Amino acid sequence: MSPLRNVRNWLDERLEWDELVAPLRKKTVPLHRFSYWYFLGGITLFLFVIQVLTGILLLLYYRPGANEAFESIQYIMTQVQFGWLIRSIHSWSANLMIFTAFAHMFSVLFLKAYRKPRELTWVSGVILLFVVMGFGFSGYLLPWNTLAFFATKVGTEITGQVPIVGRPMMIFLRGGEEVTGATLTRFFGFHVAVLPGLATVLILLHLLLVQRLGISVPPRLEAEWSANPSAKRQMKFFPNFVLRELMAWYVALAVLGALAAIFPWNLGVKADPFSPAPAGIKPEWYFLFMFQTLKLIPAKMWFIDGEVVGVLAFGLLGMLWLLLPFLESSQPLRTKSWITGFAALALAYITGMSLYGHLAR
Repeated sequence: MSPLRNVRNWLDERLEWDELVAPLRKKTVPLHRFSYWYFLGGITLFLFVIQVLTGILLLLYYRPGANEAFESIQYIMTQVQFGWLIRSIHSWSANLMIFTAFAHMFSVLFLKAYRKPRELTWVSGVILLFVVMGFGFSGYLLPWNTLAFFATKVGTEITGQVPIVGRPMMIFLRGGEEVTGATLTRFFGFHVAVLPGLATVLILLHLLLVQRLGISVPPRLEAEWSANPSAKRQMKFFPNFVLRELMAWYVALAVLGALAAIFPWNLGVKADPFSPAPAGIKPEWYFLFMFQTLKLIPAKMWFIDGEVVGVLAFGLLGMLWLLLPFLESSQPLRTKSWITGFAALALAYITGMSLYGHLAR
């Protein structure tokens, strides 16, 4: 008997391995011309794992203090063997993870995978996207360079515009009235402890819901398969879909490795709280559409500050986005929906404003 089979039998005797994996052998995945969109969720999870692994390696040398953070990353990039590559992979995978999370969210909308009974799957996924963006915001300050310092200052000032709770939230995020070393320490705690804990719980919940409710198919295809069951096409989750997902991870790893090696992530200049803010400072691309929108809003709208109106509007839109599945008609096989148009408009607006913000001075 082979050593692998001996190990398998040993595990089966103690963990009842066959019973654990039995649901995976029975699980199937719909097969149609849009099936490749199903890979986006797995790719996002893969990039999150890359984030965790590279983050642990960076933690071995990083020091979360205003007098040491920049120098510790400089040491990682110049003295630690392959340190520059690990940091570059961490930074690029963060951006790719947010991109694939956005792509996954819009694919769910356009394929109408949020419909009953998958409303909670949608809600957990949207909250996960917010958490992922929180990773980006908190991690951006950790190098303690000039751009990160002033971008964080602007971002927390925008938070402070929220009526009633805004100023206490700003002070809570900053650890005081201004962006200081206390802010860096606080953001470090969010980035390596609070947000990873939340993300882990939400990922497990999301995967549990996907496992329990299965993978959705577009309404038109669902209607066709209901009328003609013989036309229904499926593939086994294990090993067929799993092997395809692994190939998608391999492609994602190749893209990530190429970006990290060819375009190493720049460290910039150490932050100086007493220097003026650089001209044309902008946030990361995934916040750019909101930043540019706030810049275009007039300073005063009636008797209210324009920024306050903009922040409240984005808050209401975020709540609307979270509750989208509960606002649609309950017809299960409806192929046309105002949500599809709303999603298309939102995608066009986010893309257009991001490009405009990138090109604007």
